[in-house]
This record gives sequence, C-alpha cells and structure tokens, in this order.
Amino acid sequence: MNNMRFPFLKVVIVLMFLAGNAGAGGIDRLHEFVEGAKTLRAQFSQSVVDRSGKVTSESSGTMQFSRPGKFRWEYVKPYPQLIIGDGQKLWIWDNDLNQVTVKRLTESLGSSPAALLAGSNEIERSFTLVDGGGSEGIDWLLAKPRDKDTTFESIRMGFSDAGLEVMELVDTFGQKTIIRFTKAEKNPKLGSDLFKFTPPKGADVVGE
Repeated sequence: MNNMRFPFLKVVIVLMFLAGNAGAGGIDRLHEFVEGAKTLRAQFSQSVVDRSGKVTSESSGTMQFSRPGKFRWEYVKPYPQLIIGDGQKLWIWDNDLNQVTVKRLTESLGSSPAALLAGSNEIERSFTLVDGGGSEGIDWLLAKPRDKDTTFESIRMGFSDAGLEVMELVDTFGQKTIIRFTKAEKNPKLGSDLFKFTPPKGADVVGE
C-alpha cells in the first residue's frame, strides 16, 4: 500500500481535545488534555510540506476518539479514507482501492502521536517534553520520541486559551505534517459502533 495515500499513518491518532487554561505552559496543557479528555469530536484540515517548503498534499475531514486506543479518523476531501482503532486493532480502509490493512494497535502506537493522545497517562516514558514558549497567543510544546526507531523526529503542539489549535509533525525525511483543529467538542457521548469496523464484502484484506 502506498503510504502517501495515508498521511495519517505518519500521524496515526492525532486526536486532540481543546482543554485550555490561561497562563499554563505547553506541558501543563498537554497533561490537562490527557487527564481530562476522555472523548473528542472535531473537524481537521491537514497539509503536508516537503523540505523545500512546497505543499505536496492537502486534506480534510472529521475525527472522533475515546481514550484509550479507540478512534475514528475519516478523510472527506480530496477522496474518502477511513482509519479506525477499536482498542485492539488498527483498521485502514482505502475506499478507491477497496483495500483494508489491519494491524495490532499496540504495535502501531509506540512512540507516536497516538501514544501522546490516545495511549496511557505515562507520557514521559515515551517522550521527552519541553515547553516551547509562547508566541502570538499560542503556548507551544515540543515532544521528542525516546525510541529512536520511529518515523518521527519531533512533534510540536500549539495551545491557545481556547485549547489545542495545531500540531506540527516532522518526520525523518524532513517532511512536515500540519494539522489544524476546529469545532472541537469535549467529552461528547460517542456510540461504540463508531469504533467498530467490518471489511466491506469483496475488499482485499492485508495484515493480521
């Protein structure tokens, strides 16, 4: 499967919740999010930028999650794609190819953005966290994976008083993925069916 069709595989579960606290640093805001956001529903827009600064892809859609480990990340534009974590497995459906990829969720998290936001509360076991200072009303956090065997070099998270506004993820090839969140709802009631997936009839299933 061509991973460029799924920028989210480099982001996995960038499942944000807007939990603000005026005057708090980036690390404080992240801990508030992990401790207080059990579920989240939001819209997102995503851009991928190469080393030269050229935008190579743009996409948008909706996301929902229920910690720990359950999430639904759905691309609407430019074409439909669906990624679901059911707590045990990670399901990735490419609608155009009618292909489903399935993996164990624990193997897919690791030192990834997923571990920051949908994993356990023990964030510092997987990441080195550094307050990134404030700029134009945004408090920044820099997270670097402790595990060197990862596709990410760094993750930046920007919080305003309203909550988490943006994430910037830099991979080992120097490519940057920028995700902005809007219309976020904290702790909405989410049906369990949202986090279940059955491969469509006739789909090619790859993986476990």
